[in-house]
Amino acid sequence: MDIRVIIPFIGYFLIIIGIGVYASRFSSRGISEYFLGGRSMSRFVVALSAVVSGRSAWLLLGVSGLAYVQGLSVIWAVLGYTIVEFFLFMYYAPKLRRYTEENDCITIPDFYAARFKDINGLLRGIIVIIFLIFMVSYVSAQFASGGKAFFAHFDIPVNYGLILTAGIVLLYTLLGGFMAVSYTDVVQGIMMILALVVLPLMGIIDQGGWEFFRQDLRQLDMNLLDPVSITTMSIVGYLGIGLGSPGNPHILVRYMSIKDPLQFKWTAVVGSLWNLMMGAGAVFIGVTGRGYFHEASMLPGGDPENIFVMLSNQLVPPFLVGLILASVFAAIMSTADSQLLVAASAIVRDIYDKILRKDKSFSDKKLALYSRIVVSALVVLAVLLGLFSNEIIFWFVLFAWAGLGAAIGPTSLLALFWKKTTRSGVIAGLLTGTITVFIWKSNTYLDALMYELIPGFVLSFIATVVVSLTGKKYRN
Repeated sequence: MDIRVIIPFIGYFLIIIGIGVYASRFSSRGISEYFLGGRSMSRFVVALSAVVSGRSAWLLLGVSGLAYVQGLSVIWAVLGYTIVEFFLFMYYAPKLRRYTEENDCITIPDFYAARFKDINGLLRGIIVIIFLIFMVSYVSAQFASGGKAFFAHFDIPVNYGLILTAGIVLLYTLLGGFMAVSYTDVVQGIMMILALVVLPLMGIIDQGGWEFFRQDLRQLDMNLLDPVSITTMSIVGYLGIGLGSPGNPHILVRYMSIKDPLQFKWTAVVGSLWNLMMGAGAVFIGVTGRGYFHEASMLPGGDPENIFVMLSNQLVPPFLVGLILASVFAAIMSTADSQLLVAASAIVRDIYDKILRKDKSFSDKKLALYSRIVVSALVVLAVLLGLFSNEIIFWFVLFAWAGLGAAIGPTSLLALFWKKTTRSGVIAGLLTGTITVFIWKSNTYLDALMYELIPGFVLSFIATVVVSLTGKKYRN
């Protein structure tokens, strides 16, 4: 291993762990601080953290790998989530932030329970189960991404790299909770944007400029530089990826954590620009990489998702390679840590504190301790799942994204913006979205027809509305 690569790589991790140590002084005060940063996050932190935590290794490895194969047509996925998240910042986030503070809601299940007077805990319990089903697999995919990155550059076996990635994420998440996760997201977001913008520009310049680069790719495949070379249904499917954003709780809790709700218009602009730059950069890394490595067999393991690391090895000196490799782990950890906190909060706050032991009171410090124990257990579970999963990152993440988006997305939107929404309607929507995603994904014909998030989202929305209008009414 080249020491010039290792030094900046290790330096990055020391900074991340240092942030965790710093934030630990604050996060141990109570469960609200550990899971929500005490609702004290600045607008810049929220803007970057919300978009970075939603992108993960799916962007750096998954999107760049798919762009290596398909070309610029993958840009429709970037446009899909960027547009949706702009409107979430503008209209959804302020309303969620105000409601959750007024009703002392720390988690997303807290919000549902307060909104629909969930006295017996049935609604809360269903949401937690959905979280755990999809979020543990989501975290597992992030750890698998780390394993791939270690293998592609350091030739460390994938499984060992997966375990090492999980250990690093566990360490600083245990220490600093939500504040550490949010602050590290800012560092990680800056590193990601530098790598994603600079690397493809260097590649195009190195190949003689845009015209030479374009001619080379046209000789390989005429469709690589054509964003509409795919079918209309495929474009709809890529755009539909954005429907998952209002259903992924690791994004939604960012909205709940901002100190000043009046700053969401500012975060909408900054967050959207960050989304566009990162997304376009990932797409162009895949396309640029195709000009250097014409066949996937030229990549480690024949895997297109290794194009990001291989292109950095090709273009930049070792010291910068270390920083760029660190940006891969920045993407991985910015999502994995957030999801771990959401899943842990669902178990400690929503199951243990609010259902199993609702008649007893616990100190905030004790609940924070229990939360750290649960985070550790979830990491172990995600590692075990990752060791036995052979799915590629892009599609494995998209399935978890679809499950959360189809179940939580429509119901949370209706809960915030439609006063006639009922508890029974929400339960119907949650179950419909989840079941639809599983059935659609498991059917070969349906899976090839359309991304499962779209029918899951639509049917969940319809089920929530229909049951709310025709079923038993609850005072909201």
